[in-house]
Formats: sequence, structure tokens, C-alpha cells
Amino acid sequence: MRNHVNWGVLGAAKFAKEHMAPAIHAARRGRLAGLATSSADKAAPFAAMTPDLTVYDSYDAMLADPAIDAVYVPLPNHLHVEWALKAMDAGKHVLVEKPLTLRADQFDEVIAKRDATGLIAAEAFMIVHHPQWHKARELYQSGAIGKLRRVSAAFSYDNRQDTGNIRNRPDTGGGSLPDIGVYVFGSTRFVTGEEPTRILSTEIEYENGVDVWAHVTAEFPSFHYSGVTSMRMTPWQDMTFHGDKGLMRLTAPFNANVYDIAQVELHLPNAERQFYRFPMASHYVNQVEAFNASVLDGADYPCPLEFVRGTQTMIDMVMDFEKAK
Repeated sequence: MRNHVNWGVLGAAKFAKEHMAPAIHAARRGRLAGLATSSADKAAPFAAMTPDLTVYDSYDAMLADPAIDAVYVPLPNHLHVEWALKAMDAGKHVLVEKPLTLRADQFDEVIAKRDATGLIAAEAFMIVHHPQWHKARELYQSGAIGKLRRVSAAFSYDNRQDTGNIRNRPDTGGGSLPDIGVYVFGSTRFVTGEEPTRILSTEIEYENGVDVWAHVTAEFPSFHYSGVTSMRMTPWQDMTFHGDKGLMRLTAPFNANVYDIAQVELHLPNAERQFYRFPMASHYVNQVEAFNASVLDGADYPCPLEFVRGTQTMIDMVMDFEKAK
């Protein structure tokens, strides 16, 4: 076994070019070794990072190469399950961009394949690899905010001008809930360790068959959730956990150190405030390094498919509630 993981990227997606390929290149015990694309122009920025990069003219050609150990899949949402299964059939570990599936029950086949092959398969839910979220969970579990009564969530951006974007197309699994609902729902579940018991209300606006604005309220065993996701609002992100003894707020919860400095604010009685700042951490690099440790050392992957399946279950609950109205 090599002392590093040779990574291949399945497709020259913009997100892969700007975020994940650099993270793979920077991560310890990993190497950006391959890219599958038929476009020399799209391959050029990746090759600039790694001059000895192997470029394959098809996805299947890369999967057939025994030199590739793990594959990152940044394809449109509706292709994720198909290529995750193909990668594992080819003997590759696989990290798939979120959302891995469009319905929770689609996870079952991926989980079964993971278990049958013994390979590592994961969704790229990167935020839980960031230390600000570990600090948030630690503060919550320590009782720093007392009994949690509400979670308030917001994540928005505006891509209305980019009509060809896969997020604006129903045939590629677009919409704000599949794209960024995973963050507001998943981070709530990660910090609290609770699952929603029922959806209380939905207000969703659609364009071209995809949700572009969604307000959701939900009941959890010990608190209520209220959150907005939108692809038609000015960029904003915020997560607030409000208890009877304090309030915890993350002001750059999802695009840490890009949207703003990663910070956890703890608001306590008598105007006392505590601030925990994380200006240097990269959740993308941390994610790849955790994956590499699972491949090379057999370490448990810290965000297993079973966890992210629960987030898709909540999205399904929202969409089913909306359809039943």
C-alpha cells in the first residue's frame, strides 16, 4: 500500500477547479493524480496545480486505471448515485459532492455497495470537518446555552442570471433545498444530535420547476427549527442556537473564511460574550485528510453515509409535506 492516496477527479467542474482539487493537492497524504475530461482547455488549470497530472478522455478510462485509488465526483446531482456505484465497482474509494442522492432511500444501494466492497464512500458534507462546528457542538453539549428552545437558520445567494446553472434546472436535481438545504438541516442535526419529528410549515417559491426560496419550520424532540434557503436573495448565512441560558451564533457557518471569518459567538446573561475564531482552517482540506486517514489507516470516517442520509430524510419530509398541502 502506498503511503498516500492517488486521487482522480471525475469531470472538470468549476467547484472542483476552485475548491476541491486545490484541497486534494494541499491535503497531507494525498495526491491529485488524475482528471477525466475531454476538454484540454478545462484540464489546463488542474494541470497547472499538478504538472504530472494524468488527463483521461472519459470517466470510464479513469476508473479503469489501477493507479487511481479514490475518485471525487462533482457531477450534476442526478448523476451522483450512478457514478458512485461505478467507482466502487471499479475498486475505487469515492467522495461524492452533495447531495449524494435526491431521495433518502437511494442511499441504501450506495451503503450496501460500500459494505460489500469494504471501500470508503462518503458525501462531501465538508462543514462538519471545520473546527467551528466541533466547537459549536462542544459548547452545546456542555450546556453552555442551557435548554435549547429554537434554531434559526439562513443561507442565501443569487444566481438568477445564471440560467444554465445546474441548480436552476429540474433535470439535474436543482433547487435551493438540494443545494444548500443540506447545510442548514445537516448542521442543526450535527450540533444537537436530534432528528426532526415533523414538519410544521413550508412556504416554497418555484421557478422552472425548482425551488428558489424556501421557508421551513420543523419540530425536533426538544426545540423548534425555522430556516430559509434561497437562490434569489442577497448572499447571507447565519446559524443561531437559542437556549434558556445563552445563545450561540455562527456568522460564517458554511463558506468559512470566504464569506467571512469563521467564528462562534456565545452570548450569555449580563451582556457577557465569548468569541471563538478560526481564521486559518480549511474544511475542504480537513475533509480530504480525514478521507485519506480512512483509506490508509482504516480510521472511521467522521461523517458516514448514515448521517447524511438523515439530512436527505429531512429534505424528503419537507418536499412530501409541501406536496400534501
